[in-house]
Amino acid sequence: MPAYNAAKTLIRTFRDIPPGFDRHVVLVDDASRDNTLEVAESLPLTVRSHPRNRGYGGNQKTCYDAALQAGAEIVVLLHPDHQYDPKSIPDLVQPLVEGRADAVFGSRMLGGRFLQGGMPLWKFFANVALTAVANIALKTYLTEFHSGFRAYSRRYLESVNYHRNSDGFVFDTEIIVQGLHKGLKIHEVPIETRYFDEASQIQFGPSVNYGFQILGTLAAYAAHLRGWRRDPRFA
Repeated sequence: MPAYNAAKTLIRTFRDIPPGFDRHVVLVDDASRDNTLEVAESLPLTVRSHPRNRGYGGNQKTCYDAALQAGAEIVVLLHPDHQYDPKSIPDLVQPLVEGRADAVFGSRMLGGRFLQGGMPLWKFFANVALTAVANIALKTYLTEFHSGFRAYSRRYLESVNYHRNSDGFVFDTEIIVQGLHKGLKIHEVPIETRYFDEASQIQFGPSVNYGFQILGTLAAYAAHLRGWRRDPRFA
């Protein structure tokens, strides 16, 4: 659970994790400005904290490091802001347990309920457009590249050099491109989301920058494949 200013939603999120899946939860507090750290320490979690804010991607790096060091074979990424429904965790994990995939992504676009949770229209259209561009560039057929609710196998995380990735939001796209480059299999399952005041959301201005960073990542990968410029992320 990569946490930043999640004090108001952390307990609700943790309580919604299905029984049996809540025994090995790692939360990394990214120098929150509220009392997220204190709330986390009141719950049966393994808690780590950054002395200074490292960003969303930097937080994930610490989360994955901690999970792998603890011996995890499957790692679920769950935001503690209660936007993603933790009750879908078994659906994310099952394809990994059965060996049908190396990573499983929750998709808001599957199941036809992508707007019912309150996703802003501008975010919906941006999501669809960027996903279409990524699918064309990578020759894939994923319905969504931008979900923050995912499950990775140990094999996936150990096959990609995620420490080379950005500390920002584009980390989520970089780790997909890395996995595809390694020939790893990604599966998708439908999920439901909620949009409300306490749920963390990237705002319009940063979203535009995020979009350009995604395009930059795709361009860098294309250049790497063609031998024009070696990129250590994809080595």
